[in-house]
Amino acid sequence: MKLNVIATDRAPAAIGPYSQAVQAGELLFCSGQIPLDPVTGEVVQGNAAVQTAQVMKNIAAVLTAAGAGFDDVIKTTIFLANMADFAAVNEVYGSCFQNHKPARSTVAVKGLPRAVLVEIEVIAKTA
Repeated sequence: MKLNVIATDRAPAAIGPYSQAVQAGELLFCSGQIPLDPVTGEVVQGNAAVQTAQVMKNIAAVLTAAGAGFDDVIKTTIFLANMADFAAVNEVYGSCFQNHKPARSTVAVKGLPRAVLVEIEVIAKTA
């Protein structure tokens, strides 16, 4: 099976040895997105809702680069620095999924890159 690396300048560049996403057949595996502004590379400051909005914009950009969208998302994993932010994150996240609700896991973690409040990764279909 051929692997296709997906990259777009509409989402933050990888800050380590990984790809924004990798397509394997009809499946798209997107690396976790944190609330980085793709233009400046800086963390978007604000509460969990503000940061989640940027994360979802970044995910949308990667999905679009692969010819997919939120309707194609199969599974998500949400990483939270503080589970007290769950409701705020859930509200913004949920607004992106109008036609279906993907499978999801949400976990609290000790810390996230650049001390952000939220990171989200997705798996989607591309065909």
